[in-house]
Amino acid sequence: MSDSLIAIVMGSDSDIGVVSECLKVLKEFGVAYSVRVASAHRTPDLVADFAVNAEENGIKVIIAAAGAAAHLGGIIAAHTKLPVIGIPIDSSPLSGMDALLSTAQMPGGVPVATMAIGKAGAKNAALFALAILALCDEKIRARLGKYRKDMKKRVIQKNEKIQKMSF
Repeated sequence: MSDSLIAIVMGSDSDIGVVSECLKVLKEFGVAYSVRVASAHRTPDLVADFAVNAEENGIKVIIAAAGAAAHLGGIIAAHTKLPVIGIPIDSSPLSGMDALLSTAQMPGGVPVATMAIGKAGAKNAALFALAILALCDEKIRARLGKYRKDMKKRVIQKNEKIQKMSF
């Protein structure tokens, strides 16, 4: 059993540039996570083994990042009852649209929560995973509240700055 509450699985090590946005948020919140590379197509047995054993290993939420055909989130969701959050990676000639559709268009009964393509989606995947954990963890819930208040404050400050500018 690990201390990690969230597992991040990338279909390729080239996905780290996008996934790093997710990791920044999780580090900021101080929530334990693990990161691994496992491909739905190149290492399907590794993916299935991970998914089947994730809950037993203490994982509460899984984030799956993949580009192109992007079946990673679906394969993981098919092998676990844990919530799975998909991050479509913009790594193909279709600029991530293929990954978005492959992640979002799951058949009924095998849900994968799908975030936006790319870095914004990676950041939101972390925040969504934290929101799931916050259902049972008051500390995370409080940190999310503070995060949102701070975000609101930054937006208001930027707005005030813009209003003072002369165009």
